[in-house]
Amino acid sequence: MTLQQLRQVIMVSDCGSMNEAAKRLFLTQPSLSAAIKALEKEVGIEIFSRSNRGIVVTSEGEEFLGYARQISEQYQLMEDKYLAGTAQKKKFSVSMQHYTFAVEAFIRLARQYEADNKYEFAVHETKTMEVIENVKNQTSELGVLYRNDFNARVIGKILREASLEFIPLFDCNIFVFLAKSNPLAGKALISMEDLRDYPCCSFDQGERNSFYFAEEVLSTYDYRKHIKVNDRSTMLNLMLGLNGYTLCSGIICQELNGPEYTAVPLDTKEKMTIGYIKKRRMPLSELGRRYVSELQRYENQRL
Repeated sequence: MTLQQLRQVIMVSDCGSMNEAAKRLFLTQPSLSAAIKALEKEVGIEIFSRSNRGIVVTSEGEEFLGYARQISEQYQLMEDKYLAGTAQKKKFSVSMQHYTFAVEAFIRLARQYEADNKYEFAVHETKTMEVIENVKNQTSELGVLYRNDFNARVIGKILREASLEFIPLFDCNIFVFLAKSNPLAGKALISMEDLRDYPCCSFDQGERNSFYFAEEVLSTYDYRKHIKVNDRSTMLNLMLGLNGYTLCSGIICQELNGPEYTAVPLDTKEKMTIGYIKKRRMPLSELGRRYVSELQRYENQRL
C-alpha cells in the first residue's frame, strides 16, 4: 500500500467515477481500475461497489477512506512545511449537537490563532447521526454529544461498529431552557406538570428521528405541545414568541444567545453526560486537545 494508491482511492471517491478520476490523475481508466483492485486485494476489503450505474463506496470503504484522507493530509502538511518551504496551514474540524457552549469553545480556540497567516477550521452544528458519521469518515476530528442511561446502549453499539469511542467530560443535571419572559422563568424548580401548557421545542433528526438520537433528554415523554425545529435560532425565536422551552444541560452562553434567556432546574433525577467522540486508538491532534481543554472549562461553569 502506497501513498499514491491512497490518493487514487480518494480521487475516485471524490469524483464518484473511475473515468473522471483517471482523467484528473492523468491515467487510463483500465490502469486506475487495476490499481484500485490491487489495493483492495492487498487490504482484504472491497472499497468500492461496482455496477453498471457506477461505483459506490462500501461501509468498509468509508472507514478506509477516513484513514486514507488523514494520512494524505498529514503528508501534504509535511511537504508544505519541510519540502515546499511554506508555512504549515493549521487544520481542525469539529461536529456537534446543537450546543451553544460547544460553539463558544470553538470560538475561543479560533481566537488563539487569530495572528496566524493560515488556518482552515470547520464547525458543523448538526444532527446526532451526522455528528457520528462526520467523525467516522474523518470529516471532523471529533464530535460533541451527550449520553445518558436511556441512549447509552444504542449509541454505544453504533460507535463500536464505527470504530469510535465516547470520552466523558462531565455530568449535568437537567434544566429547562426558556425565555426570561416565560411565566415559569421565575420559579426555583420546574416540574413536567408545570410545562404541560407550553410547547416543547426539540431538534429534528431527519430520517434518523429515533428517540435514541434525540438531542434532548426525556424524548419518550408524551408532550401535549411539541414543535420540531432545524436550527438554534428558530428555537430561540419560539421561546420568545410562543413561550416555548427545551431541556438542556444548564450551561448558559449569554454572549452568543443573548441576555433574554435563562435555565431553571427541572424536577427530575435524570442526568446527562456531555462528552466527545473520536476514532478509537487515534490520538487527538494539538488542535483537538486544545478544543477539548476549552470544553473542560465548562465543568466548573454549570448552573
